[in-house]
Amino acid sequence: MVSLNTPITIKGLQLKNRIVMAPMCQYSVTAKDGKPNDWHFVHYISRAVGGTGLIIVEMTNVEPDGRITDHCLGLWSDDHIPAFKRIVDGVHEQGAKIGIQIAHAGRKAQDALQPVAPSPIPYPTSKGSKPYRTPKQLTVDEIKELVEKFKQAARRAVEAGFDTIELHGAHGYLLHQFMSPSINVRTDEYGQDLAKFGVEVIEAVKSVMPEDMPLLMRMSAVEYMDGGYSIDHAIELAKRFKEAGVDVFHVSSGGEAPPGKNRPGNYPGFQVPFARKFKEELGVPVIAVGILENPRVAEYVLKSGDADLIAIGRGMLDDPYWAIHAIKETTGEVLPPKQYERGIR
Repeated sequence: MVSLNTPITIKGLQLKNRIVMAPMCQYSVTAKDGKPNDWHFVHYISRAVGGTGLIIVEMTNVEPDGRITDHCLGLWSDDHIPAFKRIVDGVHEQGAKIGIQIAHAGRKAQDALQPVAPSPIPYPTSKGSKPYRTPKQLTVDEIKELVEKFKQAARRAVEAGFDTIELHGAHGYLLHQFMSPSINVRTDEYGQDLAKFGVEVIEAVKSVMPEDMPLLMRMSAVEYMDGGYSIDHAIELAKRFKEAGVDVFHVSSGGEAPPGKNRPGNYPGFQVPFARKFKEELGVPVIAVGILENPRVAEYVLKSGDADLIAIGRGMLDDPYWAIHAIKETTGEVLPPKQYERGIR
């Protein structure tokens, strides 16, 4: 049976185990002009030392005003490539593989003077929170320009040596905004076909990726705002995205607005049923995420066949060596770096 320590191959990507470090924004105030720095280097390399099979670099944006904040990462210039390559090379030296999550924040770009979105509907804020600016509705020409920016960011990721690329189509960011009937109320082709922008981005990104490099996509399986879409809507979109070239779905939920009556769960594995549904309906590998830092819970999700890989977010912020410790707890096996053998047995 599959366990946390079971290898997996997806196209040309060979992973030593089923453990994924979920992408988590660092909002590092020392990050300048979108370039990763020493903080990011240590952050990611330490998780590679800690035994993680696949590390996914945090949401990295295709243009400066596509960032959530001015302290987020970007890949809109070739000048960014060397700093990312340094991280990639360091992760590879530790026997792990690494991907990068490419995105645009759309209406959730907090520091952009003029955020953009499919429709001019601002992100609704909770009581007492700073209000978001009303976004500018993208023209068709601007949408085409953004597709090209996603393509060029992917090209740079390939040049930096990343093993895989993930598109962020979840949590209320731009790709998700185009998918959402409540956020995208356009009357043109990009409103009539809610998958169109996503399909165009996928096809553009695939055109600059090596044939054996898998493309991942993170999606929100359901929305939590009142009137938000259900998993059936997400599945229909995902079928289009699979046809366009997505090889793996990273299944999350929500993030499009403050929750309404349909509030998310707050217990281990609350999103696993969504991952299982994607796996059953689409027949491709899926990554499950959401309060899975208990190794026994993570192991159960794999052994039950609900998902093919487990993504750990906050658990890896708490413990850079989560992977080593989880494999040790669930299998009794441990293969720490030679330098740490005296302490991890």
